[in-house]
Amino acid sequence: MRTFAPSNFAQILRLTVAATVLIAGCRTGGTSSPVADAPARGDWFVDGAEASGLDFVHVNGMSGQRYIAEIMGPGVALLDYDNDGDLDIYAVQGQPLTKGEQASASQDRLFRNDLQTGSDGVRSVRFTDVTASARLVARSYGMGVAAGDVDNDGWTDLYLTRFGADALLKNNGDGTFTDVFARSGLADPGWTVAASFIDIDRDGWLDLFVSSYVRYSTASDIECAAPSGVRDYCSPRSYTPVPGRLFWNRGRGVFQDVTLSAGVAREYGPALGTMAFDANGDGWPDIYVANDGDENQLWLNRRNRTFENSAVLAGVAVNGAGKPEGSMGVDAGDFDNDGDDDLVIANLTGEGSTLYENDGAGIFQDVSSAASLRTKSLPYTGFGTAWLDFDNDGWLDILTVNGAIATIQSLAAAGDPFPLHQRKQLFRNAAVESGFSRIASARRFDDVTASAGAAFAASEVGRGAAFGDIDNDGDVDVVVANNNGRMRLLLNQHRDGSRWLGVRVVDSTRRDLLGARVGLVLSDGATRWRRIRSDGSYASANDPRVLFGLGQSGQPARLRVHWPDGSTDEWPWTAVNKWILVQKGAGPR
Repeated sequence: MRTFAPSNFAQILRLTVAATVLIAGCRTGGTSSPVADAPARGDWFVDGAEASGLDFVHVNGMSGQRYIAEIMGPGVALLDYDNDGDLDIYAVQGQPLTKGEQASASQDRLFRNDLQTGSDGVRSVRFTDVTASARLVARSYGMGVAAGDVDNDGWTDLYLTRFGADALLKNNGDGTFTDVFARSGLADPGWTVAASFIDIDRDGWLDLFVSSYVRYSTASDIECAAPSGVRDYCSPRSYTPVPGRLFWNRGRGVFQDVTLSAGVAREYGPALGTMAFDANGDGWPDIYVANDGDENQLWLNRRNRTFENSAVLAGVAVNGAGKPEGSMGVDAGDFDNDGDDDLVIANLTGEGSTLYENDGAGIFQDVSSAASLRTKSLPYTGFGTAWLDFDNDGWLDILTVNGAIATIQSLAAAGDPFPLHQRKQLFRNAAVESGFSRIASARRFDDVTASAGAAFAASEVGRGAAFGDIDNDGDVDVVVANNNGRMRLLLNQHRDGSRWLGVRVVDSTRRDLLGARVGLVLSDGATRWRRIRSDGSYASANDPRVLFGLGQSGQPARLRVHWPDGSTDEWPWTAVNKWILVQKGAGPR
C-alpha cells in the first residue's frame, strides 16, 4: 500500500445542519416519529461530524522519510462503551516516527454519543470527548481497533492494534478503561493492523485472532522509488511477512497463545484484513485473512481448536484470474439472500474490488465482473468496505472508502502536497430491479456514488470505516477515518418509506453474542439472514447489532436465532420500524 496526502478539505462542504444531523426519529411499532428536514440537495448521506461535535484529525507523523507505517492507518470503532443504548466512537491516532522528534499531544480519542430527542421527536447526534475521564493514554503508534467483551461482564472491551506495543483495554463499567495487556496472557504479535474476536470452540468466551503485517521498523526502512524515480513508499514485498496470532480465552479475559497448536502459523502473509464467519455452514466460526499482495487464507474450524487453510480449494486464495491482490478491507454478508455469507474485498488501483459468491458449502466463485463491480472500482484503492443495506430494500449494498498508497502522478504533477486522495464509492445491489434471487446472469451492482451526496464527492485518503446505526433511526451510518485528515460522520438520509427491524442479540450479562446468526422469516416465506459481528471493514470495529431492511411491503412473521453454541430459538414476530433486544433464554422484547 502507499501514501496519502492531506486531503482536500476545502472540497468538503461544511454542512451546517442542526436538523440534518438530526436523523429520522426512532420509530416504534407500526408508527413513525417526525423526520428531520431532508438536505436541500437530497443527498443520501451528509457529513455530520462538525455539527455533532466529532472533532478529530488524524496525524500520521510523516516527515518526508516515506516510512511505510505512515500510510497504513487509522481504523475506528463504533461501540456502546457506557451501555446507554447508542453508539460511541473510538478514534485511533498516530504519532511522530522520526527519531528524536517529540511525541505529539494528539492521541487516541473516545467520543461519547449523547443522543438527544427533541420535543418534536427528532433525534440529534451530539458527541462529547471523554478521553481524559476515561483514563485513556496512547503508548504507541495506532493502527486499528477490535471490540468485544473478553471477560463476560457485560461491558465492551477494546483490543488496539499498533505499530509498536498492542493494548487490551478493559472496560471497567464506570466510564474508564485499564490496559490489562501485560496480565492478560497475550503476546506481542509485532506490527498489527486488524483483529477479530471469535469464539473458536463455542465455550462462551471470546478468543482473539490478531493479524500481523510485516517485520519492519524505521531503522530497517528501505528506500523505494516511484516509476518517475522519485522516492515513494515501498510495497510490503520489500519486507518479511509475519504470522498472525491466535489466542484462546481460558476464561475471564485470560488468554493462551495457541497459534502453533491451532495450525494457523503454517501459512501466512502480510495481513491487513480479518473476518470471522461460518464459511461452510457447519455452525462453527472460521477465519478469513486478507493478505496484501499475497494469497489469502480461509482457516476452516475443525471443531477441536485447530484450523486448516482451505482458501485454494474454496476459491478465495486468489481472484478468478489466479492472481493475488492487494486485499485491504474485507466483509462477509449474504448479498444474494440465499442464506450464506459471501465475501467482498477491497483492493489496489488497477485490481478492482473482488466479490466471492458462496455456494452454501464453502465453495466460492469470483463473480466480480459478472456483477459489474470490478470495472467500476478499478481506478481506486479501497480500504474500509462493508456490506450494508443503505436504502433498506432488503438487499445488501457495498460502500468502500478509498485512498491510494502509491503517489498518484497526476496529483503530484499538479503540486498536490499529499497526492494519494480519492473519493468514496457506493454500489447499489440491483437485485430488486432485475428480479433475481439466485440467477447469476441478472446479478448487478450499480455505482450510485453520484447520488450519495457531497460527502462522497470529497477526495480524501480514506482508511478505516465503521458501520452502524449511530442515531438509532433504522438505517446504517458510517464513520470514516482518513489518514492525516479529518474524521467524517456520514449520516444516512435516504428515505423512501422502506420499513426495517433492528436487532441486538445478547446473553444474560447483556454482552453482544458475536457469531450468532439472526434470521427474519417474512410472511411470503423468504428468510433474510444477518450475522452478529463487530469485525471486518479495515482495522475497524462495527456496530454489533443487525438491521433488516424490509422495503415498502416486507412483513416479518417469525424471528429465528442460531446461537454461537449451536442451539436455535424461534419466535413469532410482526412488529417493524423499531429496535428490539433478543436475550438468550428470555426471547425478544
